[in-house]
Amino acid sequence: MPADEDLSRLHCRLDELLVERGMTLTALAEDVGVSLVNLSVLKNDRAKAIRFSTLIALCDALGCQPGELFTVDAHGTQGSAR
Repeated sequence: MPADEDLSRLHCRLDELLVERGMTLTALAEDVGVSLVNLSVLKNDRAKAIRFSTLIALCDALGCQPGELFTVDAHGTQGSAR
């Protein structure tokens, strides 16, 4: 990955998926076995990495694919509001 790559272009749709499924972040943390703090970092687009095992567990718990959980803003406009 280039050093100047803008990681703020990556958006985690965790909030939206939780609402769609009527699930709380606390319930997801318990289901997945990940701390509430770590899920909050992910949810707020502050994570710099995610383990594949965590990604798979999240997708299993939410009944989704990785592409439904993450989106990339091609123009970098999403990250400018942060």
